[in-house]
Amino acid sequence: MAAGISAAATIRVSRFGRNAFLRPKPTSAGCENYFLFNPIRPLDGIFPPRMRKRKNLTVCFVMHDKKEEGFIKGDENKEEEKPGSNRILTGRAAERFAEKKSERFTYLVAAVMSSFGITSMAIAAVYYRFSWQFEGGEFPFSEMFGTFALSVGAAVGMEFWARWAHRALWHASLWHMHESHHRPRDGPFELNDVFAVINAIPAIALFSYGFFNKGLVPGLCFGAGLGITVFGMAYMFVHDGLVHRRFPVGPIADVPYFRRVAAAHQIHHLDKFNGVPYGLFLGPKELEDVGGNAELEEEISKRIKLSNRDGGRD
Repeated sequence: MAAGISAAATIRVSRFGRNAFLRPKPTSAGCENYFLFNPIRPLDGIFPPRMRKRKNLTVCFVMHDKKEEGFIKGDENKEEEKPGSNRILTGRAAERFAEKKSERFTYLVAAVMSSFGITSMAIAAVYYRFSWQFEGGEFPFSEMFGTFALSVGAAVGMEFWARWAHRALWHASLWHMHESHHRPRDGPFELNDVFAVINAIPAIALFSYGFFNKGLVPGLCFGAGLGITVFGMAYMFVHDGLVHRRFPVGPIADVPYFRRVAAAHQIHHLDKFNGVPYGLFLGPKELEDVGGNAELEEEISKRIKLSNRDGGRD
């Protein structure tokens, strides 16, 4: 709602000098409108009217509500600004908005290409590996069961590994690398992304060994590599996409449990409970264990309001 307030005052100045009784008087505390007044006219009765020539000066003060005009002040570094927003940005805010939009697009291309490539290779590897196993006419039950069991086990185990590594390594001896993740990001990538590459190395090694060899042990290695890969992709979409908005994730943002996960990880960045939670997918459970339910629900409400404000776009 635009608010406009005008105030006018007339300053009467004698040709012999300024009136010493002029004083600015604020209308209210915290208001920038001032009225200039002249309560006493001491020269009346001393000089005749023809000598009391006055000059009139009208001063107007106008206040406008800048929010309605669409101006944004001081939030150039906010990551909540969304591409496609209808707000009017000026100066540094507009430049920063364009940069963030470009960064999100760059990371989106990288995420889509890597996800498509990894998913295609994983599906093809699973298909060809099991098709080769059936060539002899025998059903390798133990090998297939071990492969699928290790796939699930490795995906779940990676959550506990990531929690431990996050607390014992990333926030300790490797903080000089992980610190980039706790600072405002300048560009589509950060030094902390190196950890994703490091975790991919054992997954590729296990996957490759299990793919080119037959038997129970290669089957277990193949399943472990597959499970680590699945966890890595899920982590990228939930952590990088949903929590930190590095690229849009679509309907994932509307899944209630993922919304709780995102809110819990946001509390980790607020450092309210000495960094807890350090895990991602089990982060809400970590917060419950330290009595952070109220903060979790408050953060969930904030994210819902933010999503509604932006029309559900992420």
